Amino acid sequence: MKYIIALCLFLCSASLAWAQKPGSAQVARVNQGTVGVITGMEGGTYARTAADLTLLDDDTLRVLPALGKGSLQNLSDILYLRGIDIGFVQADALAYAKQHGLFPNLTQSLRYIAKLYDEEVHVIARQDIARIEDLEGQRVNVDVAGSGSAMTAEILLDMLGIKAVVEHERQASGVQRLKDGEIAAIIHVGGAPIPLFAGLSAAQGLHLLPVPLTQALAETYLPDRFTHDNYPLLVAEGEAVPTLAVGDVMAVFAWAPNTERYNKVARFVEAFFGRFDEFQRPPRHPKWREVNLTAEVPGWTRFQPAHDWLVRQTTAGTAGQATQASFNAFLTQSGAPANAAAMSEAGKEALFRQFLLWQKQRAPRP
Repeated sequence: MKYIIALCLFLCSASLAWAQKPGSAQVARVNQGTVGVITGMEGGTYARTAADLTLLDDDTLRVLPALGKGSLQNLSDILYLRGIDIGFVQADALAYAKQHGLFPNLTQSLRYIAKLYDEEVHVIARQDIARIEDLEGQRVNVDVAGSGSAMTAEILLDMLGIKAVVEHERQASGVQRLKDGEIAAIIHVGGAPIPLFAGLSAAQGLHLLPVPLTQALAETYLPDRFTHDNYPLLVAEGEAVPTLAVGDVMAVFAWAPNTERYNKVARFVEAFFGRFDEFQRPPRHPKWREVNLTAEVPGWTRFQPAHDWLVRQTTAGTAGQATQASFNAFLTQSGAPANAAAMSEAGKEALFRQFLLWQKQRAPRP
């Protein structure tokens, strides 16, 4: 008898589970507007800014940020990982991956939605290390293999001709080993100020090393600096430490037009660009205020719906406060026709290209 009762309970449980199982239409509806975004490691700038993207959630779009393992791994995830549509990647990752032959047909498989903010190269060292050249033969932690920090550190040390003993521990461990005097320095890329470094101070025998901008480095990186406002315990008031910065990219797989994944990311672009002014106001991360949606990324190709949105909205005068102000300044200074909205599509495209060239010519040079 007890076996019959057990069988009945099992069948009832199975029937209930089957009845509660969502149908294919419901599954499709739930997943239709879901966009997976691979970000960075916990506490980093990528993870913190990507969390802001949930601002876009509504009845037709849901953004799911996921912690990543660095720019090179993020490239792999964008290309191969199911459920990942968009990824945050350092701009130098594309050139690095191509140089090392890491992914086949990478240029054809990858696009970008927008150039994001710049992140600074932090080289924090013991006081006896006076110049970055003093890292020759010294033990230096650069974060885990495949991370953006490790990648940039390799490029930087190679271009400067410095042969350091590179180690790949997570930076939380690297910071502790630096404080204990076990290693000479850490190299880390991230948007300043980084919470992990907030407690480091000159009183501990540590300092930020200046990073020189050589002609070769200037082809990939931008000049930047750390101030007392960034790290009050490492930089004295009124002083600055020169360093480099690398741009970040919101990257996406090059889906074929009109496919489901292509259309899904296109909807994300419409929402992200259309509401971008909201990202530049508190309580969103202050790094969003550095973003220029029309900025181009050398070596990368823009995702077509993103390009089309910028052409359409700027020429119509509805591209958002900062973007529109820049475009209007271009119209005034260049003497271009003010009635851009009435132009043909080819005319709008040509005008937008002139605008991008105008922006590039006005960009500060190192």
